[in-house]
Amino acid sequence: MNTLTIEAGIEWINEAQSITFLTGAGVSTASGIPDYRSLSGVYHGLEAPEYLLSRTCMLQEPEKFYGFVKNLYHPEAKPNIIHQAIADMEKRKQVWVVSQNIDGLHEQAGSKRRIDFHGSLYQCYCQKCSQSVSAEEYLRNDRHEQCGGQLRPGIVLYEEGFEEETISSAVQAVAESELIVIVGTSFQVHPFCDLIFYAKSDAKILVINQTPVVTQKESFYVETDAVRLFSRL
Repeated sequence: MNTLTIEAGIEWINEAQSITFLTGAGVSTASGIPDYRSLSGVYHGLEAPEYLLSRTCMLQEPEKFYGFVKNLYHPEAKPNIIHQAIADMEKRKQVWVVSQNIDGLHEQAGSKRRIDFHGSLYQCYCQKCSQSVSAEEYLRNDRHEQCGGQLRPGIVLYEEGFEEETISSAVQAVAESELIVIVGTSFQVHPFCDLIFYAKSDAKILVINQTPVVTQKESFYVETDAVRLFSRL
């Protein structure tokens, strides 16, 4: 993997007029939200998070599912400099953000051209009557007050498919940009990591992460805490 200095990474971002940011859990750790590895540590000795966040668990062991999912909520968390810098950039150039994160912080920061690839914890609904409910109501009880149906967050669980519109919108965002910036993700989860194959042949791919990332396409790596770089944009 080719390496760049922080200064060079900043220059690439400042010079590009069309950018798609592909973001993961590392973007939100500065807001106090633990990343996936931390979750795995917290639940060491219990079922794997992959099961606790599966459709099977939700349907067959709803109390266990609900107990786990409630721990994913951090309503006190606020957008950090990375979320804010991406949202501010949207005001002066063509910017998209496609995020694996389900914490709603890109939305809070004001990103309008945003694709929540795995959904959002803050868009909840009843599986029986399909009525939308607030996250606050869901956190009080996972049963709908009106019909008694099971409530759930609007996130993509293991064993569930993706909406075609989500995939096509994300593909288009990547295909139209001259610069793809991968931030705060190990970039190993499919189909999110496959989006890179839709980048234009002459598009640049910039990785900002504390550990190297395999992209399957030529990319340039800035080894740093993303907060350090984004605070200088």
